[in-house]
Amino acid sequence: MQRQLQIETWLRQIRPGETFSLAPASADASFRRYFRVHFEGAAGSAGTATTRIVMDAPPEREDCRPWLKVQRLLHDAGVHVPEVLAQDLEHGYLLLSDLGSVSYLAALLPQGTQATSQEAHTLYLDALDALIRLQSASRPGALPEYDRTLLQRELELFPDWYVTKHLAVSLADSQREVMRQAFERILAVNLAEPQVFVHRDYHSRNLLLLPRSDGANPGVIDFQDAVFGPLSYDLVSLLKDAYIEWEEEQTLDWLIRYWEKARKTGLPVRSDFGEFHRDYEWMGVQRHLKVLGIFARLYHRDGKDGYLKDLPLVAKYLRQACNRYRELGPLLKLLDTVENRAVQTGYSF
Repeated sequence: MQRQLQIETWLRQIRPGETFSLAPASADASFRRYFRVHFEGAAGSAGTATTRIVMDAPPEREDCRPWLKVQRLLHDAGVHVPEVLAQDLEHGYLLLSDLGSVSYLAALLPQGTQATSQEAHTLYLDALDALIRLQSASRPGALPEYDRTLLQRELELFPDWYVTKHLAVSLADSQREVMRQAFERILAVNLAEPQVFVHRDYHSRNLLLLPRSDGANPGVIDFQDAVFGPLSYDLVSLLKDAYIEWEEEQTLDWLIRYWEKARKTGLPVRSDFGEFHRDYEWMGVQRHLKVLGIFARLYHRDGKDGYLKDLPLVAKYLRQACNRYRELGPLLKLLDTVENRAVQTGYSF
């Protein structure tokens, strides 16, 4: 409440004489909060009402500067991101343009029923086009590297939070060795990929359906953790989304369309689609292990239980990929053991 009062004071300073109301817009998995501001114009005037977004990022918890840096990179790449209208970095406030409140997830699941295939097809092709624009602007040194240290740290969330904390399973030394070897194999494939700008959470909750007058979809948010890393990572986030599932035949079609267009655009994708698809699958294994750990941590450490319902879909993606590659068989067997499931077999590649 105290910070909300401070935000209102700041808004009066930067928009003197205007009347406005403030309401919660959204919150994410970090300590950032967002408010939607309804400006009614100058007091006593008949000005047109407008809406803006205030990002509230407490400086002791969050740093706005990475967000601002990535915002400029994406904006210059032609990605539709919020405009920065005013800022107070000392107190952690940003005033942003409002890209609306309809996420891709909401548009794809209206009233809980999945959108038609044609509606989804259009939205996903738009998202893939925006991703190609983002990746085409890539250059080394502009963003932190998605290096071995960071990828490894993310993988460790799985044993620490999902296995030990969430499943309450203590791994034996032999099981930890199986996991270590699996992680080494995964990292070797991930780190051999071509490198581009990576949003890191390019999925249906962070893509917004824009009003037709505002330009091309999607609006892109929550990009402050962007890095320079494996090319397939954002494709996994989008097509193996933790919050909505599509038939694999459909996601494969979208992946092929991306690959064809990315090659024509000059992105460093593999010339062989089979190799490209293997990169994508193994990158998915890294992300799914990480996400299982993150969702468990959000519940056990932060008291956020809303992500627990999404664990089964993420685990399903993980199992599907592990079941296809003989080298990942020991990891799948270990997963079956810690989740107390019957051991599965069957490799495709």
